[in-house]
Amino acid sequence: MPTPATPIAETAPAETELAVRLRGIGKRFPGVIANDDINIDVRRGTIHAIVGENGAGKSTLMKILYGVQPPDSGTIEIGGAPVALHSPADAIKAGVGMVFQHFMLADNLTVLENVVLGAERRHGIGAKARAEITRLSDAYGLGIEPDRLVEDLGVGARQRVEILKVLYRGARVIILDEPTAVLVPQEVDELFGNLRELKAEGLSVIFISHKLDEVLSVADEITVIRRGTTVRTVEPAGITARQLAELMVGSELPSPSTETSTVTDHVLLRVEHLSLPSPEGRPVLDDISFAIHRGEVLGIAGVEGNGQAELVESIMGMRATSTGLVELDGVDLSDRSVHERREGGIGYIPEDRHRHGLLLDSPLWENRILGHQSRPPSVNHGLIDKRAARADTARIIEQYDVRTPGPDVLARALSGGNQQKLIVGREMSGDPVLLIASHPTRGVDVGAQAAIWGHIKDARRNGLAVLLISADLDELIGLSDRIEVILRGGFVGSFDPEDVTPQQLGSAMTGAGEQA
Repeated sequence: MPTPATPIAETAPAETELAVRLRGIGKRFPGVIANDDINIDVRRGTIHAIVGENGAGKSTLMKILYGVQPPDSGTIEIGGAPVALHSPADAIKAGVGMVFQHFMLADNLTVLENVVLGAERRHGIGAKARAEITRLSDAYGLGIEPDRLVEDLGVGARQRVEILKVLYRGARVIILDEPTAVLVPQEVDELFGNLRELKAEGLSVIFISHKLDEVLSVADEITVIRRGTTVRTVEPAGITARQLAELMVGSELPSPSTETSTVTDHVLLRVEHLSLPSPEGRPVLDDISFAIHRGEVLGIAGVEGNGQAELVESIMGMRATSTGLVELDGVDLSDRSVHERREGGIGYIPEDRHRHGLLLDSPLWENRILGHQSRPPSVNHGLIDKRAARADTARIIEQYDVRTPGPDVLARALSGGNQQKLIVGREMSGDPVLLIASHPTRGVDVGAQAAIWGHIKDARRNGLAVLLISADLDELIGLSDRIEVILRGGFVGSFDPEDVTPQQLGSAMTGAGEQA
């Protein structure tokens, strides 16, 4: 590993009371060592970040701390007392709560109903519960109204409801898994303000993230995990993002910059007057029109829930629109099936890899041919060629650095980031003329992020047209030739990536400039 340019300041042993103490944590699965002698101290009243590559063991470690999985070896102390955690209920009883990356809220219920669900014995479901929710919201600056319907809340407010849920259950240690993945910059600032309120009250936050700049700005201490083992715990003031990346993956922090334009005059995708109503008659997509040229990346920026998912699914043929044209390289696909659109040359990296990208209980080689069953190397004379499919899956595993023992491993056994790398490898291997990429680097580490960016840029240079949807505004600005902002189902602004900042995009995404 390259030697850092300046010394990295390690955290000295602290006398502050420990909220969590992990010693010698080990966890093994068939063919995989997930955790191997993990040692971490989380001090009371601090924000402690944990970073590492995909497959480094972060998720497994947090599942152990939250009681989802038992460790094979090692000890856990919470508040100075040894504990045995056999379930999330045990973890909650010990004062540990977890907010997952994918929110677990019922849209048709109020904030109060979501918060008390499963914890009715604490304060009932009436005035006492409402008073406690209001007290917690005020005490930690969450700004949550108990009687609001969750479906009426933005992404940032929904996340605060999730934090309120664990506080309501008495958590003194809160685990946040990729908490900023779906937030715009203004919402990230608000979240970090909330986290500082929590630590000021003596609570401890364990912050899992791949966004190193955010980690450096909010954390009091940072523990790096590599290949299942703790490498080092450092203080943000004594390390740079580049050095942190080197500790994680042995390389510099990547940049998504595309450098030179490869846009041609040849239109590959044309969408005209696309509209889609909701069952209640509200416009989910409202007269969307755009074109993408060969060698061009069109970025779509928007707060989740404003129509970008429906736009992608309409282009893919997964949703029937009320009006509009979808044309690929001069061929009208408006009435074509998903299979026909895929056969026409559309590659698809879905937003929800578990729902639309993988068969979790099938081996990797079967997932390699998913959506490509009619083309080599998957088939030979109309029959599935298992040997060729396994060989090509092994190629993708090596080329895209998918951390797994081999092509016969079940997709469920891979970390989220390695699942994503397999999907990217599969879609890029199909020689598409158009790639629809929804959040292609969400939940992947800096090394994998750089590799995915590199594959997209290489394909773009070779004439690939890309529709890029991402919540990472730096990624959108760096990779895109043009950015459209979507709000309430319609395009509300077009931006040149060379002249726009993440803050300006965030303002347009939230409609802050509508009154101007």
